[in-house]
Amino acid sequence: MRKIIVSEFVSLDGVMEDPQWTFQFNTDEQNQFKYDELKECDTLLLGRVTYEGFAAAWPKVTNKVAEGVVVPDDFADRMNNYPKFVVSTTLQEVSWNNSRLIRGNLVEEVSKLKQLPGKDILVAGSCQLVNTLMEHHLIDEYRLMVFPIVVGNGKRLFRDHDDMKVLKHVETKTFRSGVAVLTYEPHRSVVI
Repeated sequence: MRKIIVSEFVSLDGVMEDPQWTFQFNTDEQNQFKYDELKECDTLLLGRVTYEGFAAAWPKVTNKVAEGVVVPDDFADRMNNYPKFVVSTTLQEVSWNNSRLIRGNLVEEVSKLKQLPGKDILVAGSCQLVNTLMEHHLIDEYRLMVFPIVVGNGKRLFRDHDDMKVLKHVETKTFRSGVAVLTYEPHRSVVI
């Protein structure tokens, strides 16, 4: 069965919204990490806001440079050509290459998507979608790229919930920029 991998840019204070603050920490090794992560998957699952941002930006990106940042070979091609499933109750249509709208029962649709043949499914950004997936225990792996900055305000990845979430640490990777990628899987039983 395919996994749902949530990959997020997060500040030290947990903010994930509008990650313009990440650009000052950008390095080739981080770009390579994101590219390798993308190659492990073959499908994107996105919320409306992230979809709209990606659909406006990625078709304009060449395979070499995006806003002055070197992009690994064929990164843009993959982003533009991968199947994209967009969760939205407000969009009437999605026009970015290979996009399909999910408007029905999210849990049912994502469960079906996980059963299809192929590589893993990548979720980026999409705060509201991630929180819904979390509530329904549909996330198989969290990759949190934590940036050494306190943003102060904005949407946070882990919002207030009634239930506690225990995660199992899988891996830590640190880049020269001070950015750390913390990888976790859901831990089904609580060990204290």
